[in-house]
Amino acid sequence: MSETHFPLDESKLSFEIPRDEQPREKILKLGRKITDRIPAKLKGVTGDDPEYWGLAGLVTDEMADVALKMEVRKPMTLPQLVKATGKSVEELEPLLYQMSYIGLLEYNWENERHEKQYVLPMFVPGSAEFFNMQKHQIEEHPEVTAFFERMTFLPLEHIPAMVPPGGAGIGMHVIPVEKAIETENQSVDIEHISHWLKKYDGKYAASPCSCRMSRAKLGEGCGDDPEDWCIGVGDMADYLVETKKGHYVDYDEVLRILKRAEDNGFVHQITNIDGENKIFAICNCNVNVCNALRLSQMFNTPNLGRSAYVAHVTTENCVACGRCVEFCPAGAVKLGQKLCTKDGPVEYPRMEDPAVTPWGPEKWTVDYRDKNRVNCHDTGTAPCKTACPAHIAVQGYLKMAAQGRYTEALALIKKENPFPAVCGRVCNRRCEDACTRGNVDAAVAIDAVKKFIAQKDLDAATRYIPPVVPASTGEGFSEKIAIIGAGPAGLSCAFYLAEKGYKPTVFEKNARPGGMLVYGIPSYKLEKDVVDAEIEVIRAMGVDIRCGVEVGKDVTLDQLRAEGYKAFYIAIGCQGGRKAGVPGEDAEGVFTAVDFLHAVAENEHTPAAKRTVVIGGGNVAIDAARSARRCGAEEVSMFCLEAKDAMPADPEEVAEAQAEQVQLHCGWGPKEILTENGKVTGVMFKRCLSVLNAEGRFAPVYNEADTMTVACEQIILSIGQSILWGNLLEGSKVELAGGGRAAADALTYQTAQPDVFVGGDVYTGPGFAIEAIAAGKEGAVSIHRFVQPDTSLTIGRNRRDFIQLDKDNLFLTGYDSAARQEAAAPAPGLSFRDTHGTLTEEQVKTETARCLGCGASVVDPNKCIGCGICTTKCEFDAIHLSRDLPECSTMVRTEDKFKAILPYMVKRGLRLKFGKKG
Repeated sequence: MSETHFPLDESKLSFEIPRDEQPREKILKLGRKITDRIPAKLKGVTGDDPEYWGLAGLVTDEMADVALKMEVRKPMTLPQLVKATGKSVEELEPLLYQMSYIGLLEYNWENERHEKQYVLPMFVPGSAEFFNMQKHQIEEHPEVTAFFERMTFLPLEHIPAMVPPGGAGIGMHVIPVEKAIETENQSVDIEHISHWLKKYDGKYAASPCSCRMSRAKLGEGCGDDPEDWCIGVGDMADYLVETKKGHYVDYDEVLRILKRAEDNGFVHQITNIDGENKIFAICNCNVNVCNALRLSQMFNTPNLGRSAYVAHVTTENCVACGRCVEFCPAGAVKLGQKLCTKDGPVEYPRMEDPAVTPWGPEKWTVDYRDKNRVNCHDTGTAPCKTACPAHIAVQGYLKMAAQGRYTEALALIKKENPFPAVCGRVCNRRCEDACTRGNVDAAVAIDAVKKFIAQKDLDAATRYIPPVVPASTGEGFSEKIAIIGAGPAGLSCAFYLAEKGYKPTVFEKNARPGGMLVYGIPSYKLEKDVVDAEIEVIRAMGVDIRCGVEVGKDVTLDQLRAEGYKAFYIAIGCQGGRKAGVPGEDAEGVFTAVDFLHAVAENEHTPAAKRTVVIGGGNVAIDAARSARRCGAEEVSMFCLEAKDAMPADPEEVAEAQAEQVQLHCGWGPKEILTENGKVTGVMFKRCLSVLNAEGRFAPVYNEADTMTVACEQIILSIGQSILWGNLLEGSKVELAGGGRAAADALTYQTAQPDVFVGGDVYTGPGFAIEAIAAGKEGAVSIHRFVQPDTSLTIGRNRRDFIQLDKDNLFLTGYDSAARQEAAAPAPGLSFRDTHGTLTEEQVKTETARCLGCGASVVDPNKCIGCGICTTKCEFDAIHLSRDLPECSTMVRTEDKFKAILPYMVKRGLRLKFGKKG
């Protein structure tokens, strides 16, 4: 047989694999004895083989002498070993303990006399794992991590497609989440975790996960705390404790660990080498590092580990929230559509079945950890979820609201957005722009429903605080993280870090947190107490917010590093305004919109001049104009370059401004600001002929001869924003891109200074709150991975790529014909209070019924491994496990694997040869 198709790339390792110039003969023999790799078994082991260098650093020749007297997986008592080796008890017993301590041997008491026996295990599952279960051993002998990785690949690379259902005594076996099959009346005992816990009643020990620790040393860590994820049962529990690899736990603690695993989306697996009457461990596996799950996922051969169950979606119940997709370890679930096309239902592709298809390396998915995180099929899914920058489960919270499940709807929103009340008032509603219902009559009033849901929480005596779910069996993570800027990006990053079990510190230079939500958006649109209420939830999750502290002035990044901060998220926003570059703009009475709105936020009695001109056509310009009216300006005129139908401002905002007597003048740009004695007296405008060039870039063209002069005492410039870095980046390697924005990786937001990440407007330039919120969540993902040792920032990361279904190719029928519901219009007047109405509960019921329910999850049964994690995430009773593959519960002893494999190989070969004929 040929050697591995994918050799270990040693150049990428942080350590060198030791090679002996003269390999030790006894270690060569021992490696050959234990290995399952056929070439090494037949030809022998060389000094370059992992079977040699994986053992050589830990195993002495004296240990090898003893091990060579043993048979693999044949228990021997101390007297038997004394006889076999010729050593005395006093000499042998300490040696056997040391061999067990390093992981070369394990223990067994399952015999008639309940006498302690020593066992020479297989490499996997066996000594390769045991070598990687103590951190100090990994640090002292890092080659054992590469040894483990190779021993879970090399012996199996040529046979995965030939393994029958049940795994034939190879590796590990997926066991479903208990509650996913508790009502399945066809299930058998060995398919239930409770069966195994009862069998080994009282004999449990928790130990570190060897996959998590070893893959971290290989530079591919997943960021989990590795402690206590593996539950040894029976003899293994005693072995783990005696050899200092673990500690005893009781039944309740086991259940708590299993529940924490399910909360994180980890897969339960049991050992599968001893037949149906014995296991020695229950593992809780993260697919991004698990060597056992890699067997089925990389080789695309689920038979190597799948359970007897397959997930199925009840489409009419599914709302395409995407939770099952996000957590499915096998990438078996993707988002699709519920609606029929004009040609009928969409037919979704399935992975090829290795049972009826020739299989080889060309069928493998080496980058399965990334491919399994693809969110939806190429034909697309619900436009609302796709269009939202945070990809909120819109369809899901509409359904919950329709059912009166308001707290659950809020919890679903907060999976992606910690500011639903804020966004219910100021979001730019891309979801509504994309809504399929808009092709029929009018889009669903998604934002208004979200505002109603969030208002329920604001009015409640006790607000909903999301649970903290760390990827740890402990209480959380202790690493100190600093977030600089308490705007929507920074606070969202803090929220999601807190949800992961951190207690980050937010530094804000202003007197109160909120950033532009407080200092840039007027109260008549967003009351400050609404922002404060949602920030209080973030505080309640353990986030420390320190206001009045300017990093770069009051404290430096280096000082914070000296205090123990391990990572920084810079999200200071665009707090400066831009000038127009015209004569007179430095005169008294000229303000930027950012400065004016900030002043108004601090004091709503800030006076405005009788005649005020606002230059700009965006939402910020509208805010400045309407705020000036509320601050006493009798005449407010807006001038912008664009035609009215091309203004960047929201049409509703423009209409409300005009209703408040703001005069709108389109197609004009400033030429000169007129002054007298250093004070503004007016402004001269010139006609704008076009704003964009042929490539769509900003390049205005003017008629310099066509001018207009407007008298005024105050001018507010709203033509752009800038980033006020101050001394924040002094001494750092952070690089700046166009517009003074921080340069960073587009996926991870990591800058050239490795411990500094950025998000929101400092990275993108001025944007909307929902964009900053989405960036904050991604920043939290990156920072968690960064501060955990040797964790990849990218492997297995959800890229959050969604595709919109084709709205022009739908067959729509039978939908609710109700008109779009509108909240009460704002009360007339110039108050700074928000008088916009909120939908009534009856209106919410009517409006949510208008949703067409575009999206739905789709399961590929050829990829599903039957773990049941999807069922723990679905809150709509839309996905269940069915016992479609009972043969996958066949458990055989590893010594009998070829008895199971050979008949299956023959049958498969016949199918491949004659299948087309028959």
